[in-house]
Amino acid sequence: MFLRLIASLLLLVSVSACASGFVKFPVTEEQQKQQKEDVTIIRLTPSNIDSFSKPARGYASSALPAGRVSDYHIGSGDLLNVIVFDHPELMLPSGPGGAYTDTGYSVQSDGTFNFPFIGQVNARGRSTEAVRADIAKRLAEFIPSPQVEVRVAAYNSQRVVVAGEVKSPTSLPISLVPVTLITAINAAGGLSEAADTREVSVQRAGRVYKIDLAGFLNAGMEQNNPVLRPGDVVTVPRRRAQEAYLLGQIQKPAAVDLSQEPVTLTQALTRQGGLSEERADARGVFVFRTISGRMTVFQLETSSPTGLLLGTRFVLEPADVVYVLRSPLSRWNDTISKLLPTVSAAQAAQSIAN
Repeated sequence: MFLRLIASLLLLVSVSACASGFVKFPVTEEQQKQQKEDVTIIRLTPSNIDSFSKPARGYASSALPAGRVSDYHIGSGDLLNVIVFDHPELMLPSGPGGAYTDTGYSVQSDGTFNFPFIGQVNARGRSTEAVRADIAKRLAEFIPSPQVEVRVAAYNSQRVVVAGEVKSPTSLPISLVPVTLITAINAAGGLSEAADTREVSVQRAGRVYKIDLAGFLNAGMEQNNPVLRPGDVVTVPRRRAQEAYLLGQIQKPAAVDLSQEPVTLTQALTRQGGLSEERADARGVFVFRTISGRMTVFQLETSSPTGLLLGTRFVLEPADVVYVLRSPLSRWNDTISKLLPTVSAAQAAQSIAN
């Protein structure tokens, strides 16, 4: 589709080049009122360039309720070590090298486990301290002043899932150490090259929350790196196409990727070989952009170093169409009338693709 759009625009340039006269850019308010098309034309100057020097899309604050750090609650599948001091007969054999991580009391599906002398102990939904106090109280009937310690040897009951554009999708256990969003993604091998950090989602309790992780990575927004809760599902989506289109009298007309970093007008032109020196009119470097439903055309004159320096401060936005006209130029009304339908079609195609 985009190849057809490029071909159509190139054809329009060749048609306009046949007309006589040179374009006069209607940059004043009175001149623009006389135009046939509903278009705003802005000439880029040192006095207004700062208004366009930052991407229009800022970082969004996370709407996900902040996770809170709390005591770990035991669940079915967890493995518990129960130590009764001075009573080694009540301890299970240790694993290889004296480790207890492979042995212990497994919490059953009903949330209980069996302990010598006292029988069933309810553990699910309780903290290790609550379970310790329960065992100590009940053991006191058999052992004078028992000293008991309860530890979680293996965290198996509560997990978060990390999927999508990460290098190693995984299921990560929740333990005593809080698991933040970036911690979970790092545990999954980190982001893939195609990851979109602006649209990470966390599914929690039947709701899906969008998180702009780039706001944390690039702008230090701490709320965009929330603490995860058991059962959360993190999905990192594939980055969608976000492109500006460079057309007309450019050495290598092409689409420019804007999804990974801000790209200025001068950067984009330079990466595509610059203007076609013999055919391009340096006064006719235009950026077509739809703002609040209205077409806005920015004009940059690159015939002097000042213009190129201004272009280094003009940041392109997705669906922008950069167009370099040919000399001699037709009248502005004729030029804009021929360009607008195809420019609008290119921007609509970008919107549909996303």
